[in-house]
Amino acid sequence: MARGTAAVARLGLAAALSTLLLHPALAQTSPIAITAVPGAGGSTQYSVPIQTLLVMTALGFLPALLLLTTSFTRIVIVLSLLRMALGTQTAPPNQVIIGLSLFLTFFVMGPTFDKIYDQAYVPYTQQKISFEQAADSAALPMKDFMLKHTRANDLDLFVRMARLDKAALAVAKPTDLPIRVVIPAFVTSELKTAFQIGFMVFIPFLVIDMVVASVLMSMGMMMLSPVLVSLPIKLMLFVLADGWNLLIGSLVASFQT
Repeated sequence: MARGTAAVARLGLAAALSTLLLHPALAQTSPIAITAVPGAGGSTQYSVPIQTLLVMTALGFLPALLLLTTSFTRIVIVLSLLRMALGTQTAPPNQVIIGLSLFLTFFVMGPTFDKIYDQAYVPYTQQKISFEQAADSAALPMKDFMLKHTRANDLDLFVRMARLDKAALAVAKPTDLPIRVVIPAFVTSELKTAFQIGFMVFIPFLVIDMVVASVLMSMGMMMLSPVLVSLPIKLMLFVLADGWNLLIGSLVASFQT
C-alpha cells in the first residue's frame, strides 16, 4: 500500500508541475515553494502548497472510489432494476435513485467511515502520523469491508491474474493483498449479488405481467397493451406489500450479515 500511496503522490506532483509549466503566468504571479524533505523510513515530506495540490488532484478519484469501494454499486443497480421491473420508465427519476443510493451508502458505510476517522484522520490532524501513514490506516477498514463482501472465487481470479507470489500469499493475511486486486474482485462480486437480487425482484412483477397478458388474450382484447393494465396493478401490490420497506431493509441487511 505504501508503494501505491507513493505512486499517487508522484502522479499528483507531476500534475501540479505540469499545471505550472502550462501556465507560466500563474507561476510568475503566484510563486509556489516546491520543497521535498526526506522523512523517516524513506518517506518524503512535501511543502504545504504541494500537499494542497496533491489533495486537489486526488479529489478527482473520489467519484470512482465512491462507486467502486462502497455499497453504492449494489444499491443503485438493484433500485434501477426495480424501476425496470415496475415498468414505470422514469419514475422514480435518476436523481432520486442516485440520491437514495448515496444516502443508503452513507448509512451502510457509517461504521467503516467512523473507523477511518478515528484511526487515520484524527491522528493525522494531531500530527501524530504522516500523510502516507494516514492513507495506509484509512485503507485497512475499506479493505476489511470489501473483503467481507467479496466472493472467494472472484478474489482468487484476480490474484491469479495479478501473478502474485504464491509463497508470500500462503502466509499473508487477506488484508495484505494489494488494493489493485481487492477493488476489482469486490466490484465483480457486487455485480453478481446485485443481479441476483434483481432477479428475485423481477419474478413477482413478471408473474403479474404474464397473468394480465393471459387474461387479456382470453378476453380477446389483443389491441389493449398489457402494460397499461399491469402497471397500476403492480404499483398497488408494491405499495400494499410495503415494498420499499422490504427492499431497502433487505439491501441494508445484506451488508450487515
